[in-house]
Amino acid sequence: MTTFITICDTCKREDWDETKNDRTHGEELAELVEAQAQRRSVETRRVSCLMGCTHGCNIAIQAEGKLSYTLGRFEPNPEDAEAIVDYAELHAQSDSGQVPFKQWPQGVKGHFVTRIPPLPGGDKV
Repeated sequence: MTTFITICDTCKREDWDETKNDRTHGEELAELVEAQAQRRSVETRRVSCLMGCTHGCNIAIQAEGKLSYTLGRFEPNPEDAEAIVDYAELHAQSDSGQVPFKQWPQGVKGHFVTRIPPLPGGDKV
């Protein structure tokens, strides 16, 4: 099963300023995550709004039949993008989507917002 990184491309962090920024922080993060995900075992997709505005920049890690996670409060920088993709690959390798804390990349610690169980009928947890 494919693990997807869903990236909110409309996210704006508190310091976003339309006079200084020509793109949203979400667009910048999406571009960085997409670049990191190339030739790796996860897929990316963009959506307009994950409704986590107070946690911008937001992403979701999802795969059919597995736990899903929403993470936020990222910076649109290469280090955060790499940590997101590294975590998503660990999610992909897990049967249930649960990754032991000791394996989490440092860059995702403190960024988890929600954990969503799989829909009934496909849960492996």
